[in-house]
Amino acid sequence: MAKLEKIAITGGKGGVGKSTVAILLANKLIKKGKKVVLLDLDVECPNDYLLLGQKLKRSVKKIYARFPKLNKEKCTQCGLCARNCRSQAIFMPPKGYPLFVHELCSSCGLCWHLCPRGAIEIGKKVIGQVFKSKVDNNFWLITGRSVGVVDETGPIVTKTREYGEKLAQKLKADYLLIDTAVGLHCGVIRALIGVDLAMAVTEPTPLGAHDLELILALLRKLKIRAKIIINQVDLGKERLIKGIAEKAGVSIKYRIPYSKKIVGAYCRGKLREVNSW
Repeated sequence: MAKLEKIAITGGKGGVGKSTVAILLANKLIKKGKKVVLLDLDVECPNDYLLLGQKLKRSVKKIYARFPKLNKEKCTQCGLCARNCRSQAIFMPPKGYPLFVHELCSSCGLCWHLCPRGAIEIGKKVIGQVFKSKVDNNFWLITGRSVGVVDETGPIVTKTREYGEKLAQKLKADYLLIDTAVGLHCGVIRALIGVDLAMAVTEPTPLGAHDLELILALLRKLKIRAKIIINQVDLGKERLIKGIAEKAGVSIKYRIPYSKKIVGAYCRGKLREVNSW
């Protein structure tokens, strides 16, 4: 069986068209007869399903996080948990029991391990969901989405990716495309680790150039092979990106011009119908 190729579509700056490029790349590969699974790992704001005209129906997987629960009968109000919480997710009133702020909790488990009385018990709550959409016979979309306010999205990214990779292997897909979130945070890193290639999407603007340098530096640290895609290449100064590409020793793979056709398809949720750029 041919090796599943894992390609990440990433980029430090938001608004450069990363999700659009991910779908257009999928279209290109499918047109060549390849089978593609696309993972939307921008779990706080997934939008690939909207651009493909899909609906997120019943989730195929729930993702849980552990959180602390207080047993007041055992608690001596020593305050050890609050003093040592690195996330500052435990409030200790002058007279009273510790209060847990779950929105700030990173589920590290330090508090329940430290408690000398075993007064902090472990509960669990849903922090994310995974959705599966069959776009057509050769194109599947897996969407990860956070539930409520989540301090750390990394576990959602990891579990969604695990589900997507298993599906790709089961379907004998040729490509696993990973649409990451913007930025360089832990959720992006978890999406990038272990890929065969990263496509860094940028725009020919000063901010686009600045963030391109950052994402390329991250990819070097992770030892991930990179190529550059310039979106809306004719609406800015391409030399800004060329200079960074030459300095980093990274080639520019695609130059995508501004297109009313793509913009129109984007607005209507019909990007699957666009077969070229």
